[in-house]
Amino acid sequence: MTFKLASLLSVSLLITACGGGDSAIDGARNAPNRFGSTINALDDFSPGSTGDSSNAKGLKENQVRVTMEVPANYAPNGEATRRNLRIVVPDRIQVYRTNHSLQVLDDVEHTIDTGDDGHFIVGFKNGLPTGPDVVIEATWNGNGGITMKALAADSDRDVKVNPFSHYVVQEILGEKYQANDFQTVMDCVNDTGGGLCLNKYVWSTLADQVHDFEIDIPDNANVSSALDRLKTRVDFASYVDDVAEYALLNESASGSIKASSADYNSVFFGLELGATAQEEGASSAGLWGLRTTQEVDLTGGNGGAFLYPALTLTTFDAFGLSVTSLATDIPYHRQTISQSPDNQFNTALWQPNSHSSAPGAATLTPKSPADAPKPARLLAGRALYQTITYPSESRTIGWTRNPYYFDAFTTKPINAQTGPDRVLASYFTAGKAISLNTQGTQLKRSGTLENHYLSAFELHLLRSNDFDLSNAEGNFNMVYFAGSFGNSDPVAFESGVGTLSTGAAANNELSANITTTTFRVSRAANGSVFPAPDTESEALTIANRRSKLSDGTRFMGRLSLCSECPDTDYTKPDTGQGAASPDGSLLAFNLDDSIWGDGLLVAGKAPSASLQTNSRYRLQGSILAMTASSNDLQQLNGGILTFTSNTEAQLTATGFNVSHSVSDGQVSSPEGSEISEVFNYTTTPEGGITLISTTSGLELEGFYTGEADQIFLTVKDASAVSPRTGLLFATLIPE
Repeated sequence: MTFKLASLLSVSLLITACGGGDSAIDGARNAPNRFGSTINALDDFSPGSTGDSSNAKGLKENQVRVTMEVPANYAPNGEATRRNLRIVVPDRIQVYRTNHSLQVLDDVEHTIDTGDDGHFIVGFKNGLPTGPDVVIEATWNGNGGITMKALAADSDRDVKVNPFSHYVVQEILGEKYQANDFQTVMDCVNDTGGGLCLNKYVWSTLADQVHDFEIDIPDNANVSSALDRLKTRVDFASYVDDVAEYALLNESASGSIKASSADYNSVFFGLELGATAQEEGASSAGLWGLRTTQEVDLTGGNGGAFLYPALTLTTFDAFGLSVTSLATDIPYHRQTISQSPDNQFNTALWQPNSHSSAPGAATLTPKSPADAPKPARLLAGRALYQTITYPSESRTIGWTRNPYYFDAFTTKPINAQTGPDRVLASYFTAGKAISLNTQGTQLKRSGTLENHYLSAFELHLLRSNDFDLSNAEGNFNMVYFAGSFGNSDPVAFESGVGTLSTGAAANNELSANITTTTFRVSRAANGSVFPAPDTESEALTIANRRSKLSDGTRFMGRLSLCSECPDTDYTKPDTGQGAASPDGSLLAFNLDDSIWGDGLLVAGKAPSASLQTNSRYRLQGSILAMTASSNDLQQLNGGILTFTSNTEAQLTATGFNVSHSVSDGQVSSPEGSEISEVFNYTTTPEGGITLISTTSGLELEGFYTGEADQIFLTVKDASAVSPRTGLLFATLIPE
């Protein structure tokens, strides 16, 4: 029997997307134009689609459409599209097979036709390419001429030939990959090992998702300077590089979750730094922003149906294949504060929005034996949906979000029928707020209102069928990180580390006594910045929060954190909402209008094992700094924390750095930096840990939990020149 796996993957994702109202993607499943169907995304901003447009209508299953997009100076009169490019019909296209040296090798059997609109349609006799070995090269002769390349393997079959596609071909095949790397990925593409290697489909994802990035190419760019522009965008370059590394995994490295479908309660926190334009094209103020998850009443306050923040992991089995898919649907609340060069501060509360990702395949690695499951990393290239908000009858805002590389920690499955009880990750993504104008039935992009850069934290805790709050009795270590805007000190960020002790459960409530050591970095109304340590104690209550689902109501592990808990399960608590792992060993809360501000609180019970030397941990998270002249956000990407002895640890990481210059209101695009630190560290039997840098003022303090495979750390640097705080996750990299 012959069966096309690409069709199987499509079917699996469609099945994933057809739940009963309670999975991660159900809340947005009726969004129009989810996968995009327009020729030019500049003219038709579509909610529920990613940023790239597609025009695959009418194509046969073995055909792709070729769309060439060139920098503006090559075609000043060409049709304008996103990213300051111009759409043209190329004067010549070539289709050929290539290698890591970008040599033109043997021909690929194909046909070239012309569509009704004049664009080229390429048909492949032996089916659509899936690997990086087939290239479409397009040439435009206008204004000196330009030639660029793209992989033919593009998941939406609208192959865009532009600087972004050319970067993938040139920098990955031509620069990154050596002969053995290229052979490894081609062995996967050709299933040389005898088993089916699903990572071959990484290439169609990469070829498609690079076009979701919102990065403008300068008017006067040539091929070389356009590539240089993309190289300097460390978030884009790292995404491409990470996915290319991901593609080197073979079929023996890929596992699957131990359940056909697993739904998770999501706790999400986003810290953003960006620029807001007071007038079109002029960024005149820096912008801090906070995003926290929220439940959404879909019946306008009547309490009839709710959308709950969620992740869904699915394993789809058919024809002997096992495909892991993930999707998220995370509604969030956003507040911001802008700072002008003359230290005018303006706060804003925004309409509810959504941070939701398209269903897509993922890899669990390393693969565990069926009878001895182990922790694993969940890896994927992720694309986020666009959204639209309507602040007023006369104003419409479109929100775009760049793709990101998802590298999450998953615990070993609870049993053979259940998935991991938690998925933990932090990552960086960028986006825009765009003014939209109505033209007929379409929404056309107008001016950019914001460029913002987001450090995101996600904790997904497996839903329970009937969560027993007594599981959360006992003593916890805890950390929190939060921000507050618009008070006597207009901007303040605070981190805390300490303990959370709960009493006996009664009437689905627990007393929760919190004791913390805190560190705050504040900006005064005159623009000056100062750090301040402190201690705090709070008496709060944790309540089991009932959820209303399509099959009735139940306690599925969602919690309220409150000083005075509301009378109903569907009312907003005064401190925060969150969730618990099924065994109650990990709690996570979104702080919302709390005594600490808006942010994230994580609490974990004492670990069941000690830290092991020479174990490697993936360190992710964000560090912020403020000075009188700047605001700075740094995301740690691909960090490695290694405990080299019983007293010493080493950190290496790449930093994604964004900086706001107060004096001129400008915010830099993300730039890269190399981070290297040596720490002396101490631990306690209860799971406390403190790391102090031997060369700088950096201190990390928090706790480790589980099998010593999860570490949560607050950041403290009390330097008077540039005080820093933040939050980091360190999670085991299984060998």
